[in-house]
Amino acid sequence: MRRICGWLVAGAVACGAMSGCKPSDAVKHSGDNIVPETSKITPPTPTVQLDKAALGMVTGTIRFAGKAPEPVKIDMSMDPVCSMTAADNFAEQYAVKDGKLGNVYVYIKNGPPAAMLLGGPTPMPVVLDQVGCKYVPHVIAVVRGGSVEFRNSDSTMHNIHTMPTVAGSQPIDISQGPKGSPQVKQFNQPEVMIPVRCNNHPWMNAFINVSATPFFAVTDADGHFGISGLPAGTYTLAAVHEKLGEQTMTVTVEPKGTTKADFSFGAK
Repeated sequence: MRRICGWLVAGAVACGAMSGCKPSDAVKHSGDNIVPETSKITPPTPTVQLDKAALGMVTGTIRFAGKAPEPVKIDMSMDPVCSMTAADNFAEQYAVKDGKLGNVYVYIKNGPPAAMLLGGPTPMPVVLDQVGCKYVPHVIAVVRGGSVEFRNSDSTMHNIHTMPTVAGSQPIDISQGPKGSPQVKQFNQPEVMIPVRCNNHPWMNAFINVSATPFFAVTDADGHFGISGLPAGTYTLAAVHEKLGEQTMTVTVEPKGTTKADFSFGAK
């Protein structure tokens, strides 16, 4: 079963002529507070015991139907450091390679309590760097209670401005000097496709996803993903793209089994 949902982003990213550097009106977010001090968050504790030898996984490929839009080259002349030291920069909404779609967030949206109530140790922070006057990677994901380490590897001033859309959620808005010290911020509840932009360079954008469970992935350049460690059961698997919205699929995972789940998106 597939269900395609449109999502609505509240708050547009100012981008001048760069129509390719703001989040799509197709994407909606559900989110929560961002807590700067890691000491305020207690990682979830496991509520179920699992037989690790019996766990299964879901793997798949996200395909792009039709002709992919041509990448838009970004004019970075407003910052001499960017224009002189960085390579050519292109908008990243459609990361299509050989008909496969990268930068898609895939996560378990619903499933049996054995999976949805599973906690565990909080992993190391996920890195979001600023390299060549762009955010790298373009799309990242963390588990609830996890952290993002923001870095600036460029020789120019950058800014990290997150834009959660749920009432009560607090944005991050911090600046980092040239090759400045990393800053770590923690995210404590699920939210899909949180936009990130640089106030100094309006073409820069990225997305942060926060999963309620440890079961999520972001497709690689070849459109592939894999989610392992799943207890046997039936799940709702969701795939979200910044411009193309969300699709869902029902999948059944067998003990020790691998379930194949492919999605297909097309340009709107």
